[in-house]
Amino acid sequence: MEIRTEYVRKRSDFGRPCNFSDLPAEVMVDIPPDPSLADDFIPQDPVDFAVQEGPLMALHEVNTDRAEVSMQGVNHVEGGWPKHVDPKNSELTTRYREEVEREETYTRTVQRLGSLVEHYIRQNNTIDIYEEYFEEEEEEEEEEEEHPSAKTINVVRDPNATKRMATHLSWHPDANRAVAVAYCSLDFQDSRTDMSCDSYIWDLEKPYSPELTLKPSSPLVTLEYNSKDWHHVLGGCYNGQIVYWDTRKGGLPVEMTPVEHSHRDPVYGAHWLPSRTGTECFSGSTDGQVLWWDIRKMSQPSERLILDISRQDQLRNALGAISLDFAPTMPTKFLVGTEQGIIISCNRDAKSPPEKIANIFRSHIGAVYSVTRNPFFPKVFLSVGDWTARIWTEELMDSSSIMETKYHTPYVLDTCWSPVKPAMFFTTKSDGTLDVWDFLFHQKEPSLSLKVSKDPLLCVRSQDNGHILGCGTRQGTVYLLEISPGLCTLRKNEKALSSTMFERETRREKVLQDKYRERLLREQERARAQPEEQEDPQEVFEQARADFFSNIKEERRRRGLPDPEE
Repeated sequence: MEIRTEYVRKRSDFGRPCNFSDLPAEVMVDIPPDPSLADDFIPQDPVDFAVQEGPLMALHEVNTDRAEVSMQGVNHVEGGWPKHVDPKNSELTTRYREEVEREETYTRTVQRLGSLVEHYIRQNNTIDIYEEYFEEEEEEEEEEEEHPSAKTINVVRDPNATKRMATHLSWHPDANRAVAVAYCSLDFQDSRTDMSCDSYIWDLEKPYSPELTLKPSSPLVTLEYNSKDWHHVLGGCYNGQIVYWDTRKGGLPVEMTPVEHSHRDPVYGAHWLPSRTGTECFSGSTDGQVLWWDIRKMSQPSERLILDISRQDQLRNALGAISLDFAPTMPTKFLVGTEQGIIISCNRDAKSPPEKIANIFRSHIGAVYSVTRNPFFPKVFLSVGDWTARIWTEELMDSSSIMETKYHTPYVLDTCWSPVKPAMFFTTKSDGTLDVWDFLFHQKEPSLSLKVSKDPLLCVRSQDNGHILGCGTRQGTVYLLEISPGLCTLRKNEKALSSTMFERETRREKVLQDKYRERLLREQERARAQPEEQEDPQEVFEQARADFFSNIKEERRRRGLPDPEE
């Protein structure tokens, strides 16, 4: 028989490796007996005990002789009476007869029940007697009765007196037992001299003091756990450097990139790559570059990409990256959200740097604060900027979004998909509100809108089970919210319905795009056929001015504000 022990833990959790070798037996330690210790022993007798674990059984005997004799009107088997029963004693004879009849009745009953049990077993193999025929209706009734809700279960605050922004969150890969928070002030020319550069890792069971204090040379804008080796934490600094820590070695950085080979602006995005060694990563900054690194050699980047959408590979024409997304399901592709409102889809495997910029999506009026792929449908991604959140698909090139939220009055600052529901995502706004959107059921209004804080919510991240949300504010406070089960439970056929919805909206957008192109062609042909008419610029200006003020009056009237002219 082969005996073996299988370990399912990661190699990094075993500590120092063991080197086994085939050597003969040798005596390592010889401890001779000490007679002086004999007085400390207490003899005990007896030391052996016998225990009978078998159940007690009764012995029954039956005489099968068929010679019948009639005595006092009682029929009995000759020689079949037990010795303790006198056949002349009518009372004992009657009692014995009753016992025999009870035993025979019990035997017949057991035999009859045995046949019935065998019948029901065969029937159960054919029909599922535990099947619930009205399970879907009961689930629908429960869903209708349950109202979406969320509650704050914990609050983590910046321990420093001078408060900074909580710019990024990263959950611990091991059952989300901890959360890493990057603290930094992104205000232009913030001249506070007593501002700390530290960021923290918080244990959710001990939220009153940080589990580990990370001490970078410059404040951290982004922070990410390594899903392959969760002792490694990657950070992007405000001065453009890339830093990584080994949490087993304390809060000081293990290594960082030199300033002359790092980014020139703050690093707004940094992600680990799913390589064999688990040591590769890449970063994006507003200096217009995406750099690839290996933490085993951080003296210079291993690869560089300039975000020049004109594909001339010129740094002076590059767009600044303010958000970065990478999905392990698409290891060679990544998304970049820029300050100019453009989303760039890049492919690292392309032969030349201009070819690495695969697609361009002109998405928002202002900066794209966040862009993230759908965990169920990687070709579908979500972005936030200006006052809306938009859903895109890579199947449509150079087109508008397939779905979008309504325009909000406050800015939309961050977003993330639900890890368990394919059509649900979360957005945070500058007025401190968290919105939960489920486009499979409601597309015009959020399923839940919750006022979390009076300060702007800069970042939001969900745990792997979708049950807990973390929201970071401008004052460095992190709110941990528990959402109701209906918002983090995958319903039956929900994934198929979401896929159908995205495909339908993709086809609709494609049809609208074709019609728009046809209309442009007709207008161009009509313009060539008719002589050009010169429009008066002053009339165009007056018309635009009148339309602008009429829109302002209509908006003030909608909000119930008084007209300033009155």
